[in-house]
Amino acid sequence: MLEVVPTKSFKKDLKKYQYKKDMVKELYDVISILTQEKPLDPKNKDHNLVGNYVNYRECHVKNDVLLIYQVDKESNSLYLARFGSHSEVF
Repeated sequence: MLEVVPTKSFKKDLKKYQYKKDMVKELYDVISILTQEKPLDPKNKDHNLVGNYVNYRECHVKNDVLLIYQVDKESNSLYLARFGSHSEVF
């Protein structure tokens, strides 16, 4: 099981959604799957990123709400980088 390591940016992003309980629940469901190193459902559209986020992955929690993360096998960690809509994250 991977250890969750939220970045400062992720924590700040998450605060914006603190009153959207259903969104936060879905986020934690996705994080739970990732920490267990299981594949995400195809509806989450999990894929690699390029550019500033090379070595990171992105998945959709909901239609326009994304989670950007990185799995580090050496440290057995799941780094949560960003969370929010396309316009908020990019």
